[in-house]
Amino acid sequence: MPDPSAGLSAEDAKLVTLARATRARVGAAEGAAVRDLDGRTYAAATVDLPSLQVSAIQGCVVMAVASGARGLEACVLLGASTSLTEPDARALTDLAGPGVTVHFADGRGTAVGHVTT
Repeated sequence: MPDPSAGLSAEDAKLVTLARATRARVGAAEGAAVRDLDGRTYAAATVDLPSLQVSAIQGCVVMAVASGARGLEACVLLGASTSLTEPDARALTDLAGPGVTVHFADGRGTAVGHVTT
């Protein structure tokens, strides 16, 4: 069976695994994972409560900021999306500035594209 994360670095493939596991654990629409400048990783899933809506990427950014991250190296968004929403792009650039690579993967973890903020 071919590797679904073929073409990604080992570090980015780890982000795919984290995002996939987080999404599956809670049955969310999307899962995401980010790696900060120190190599620490954070994973989150979409939160869709009546009183609170947070995207998977926003959840990762919240955890990274709360843990003292000063920037991000990479991000993976797993689900049906193949582009960043404006709020997600702003959250990433607010923390990390421009130049963060965001990989998109389908629900099985197969890489389907990427952009740079």
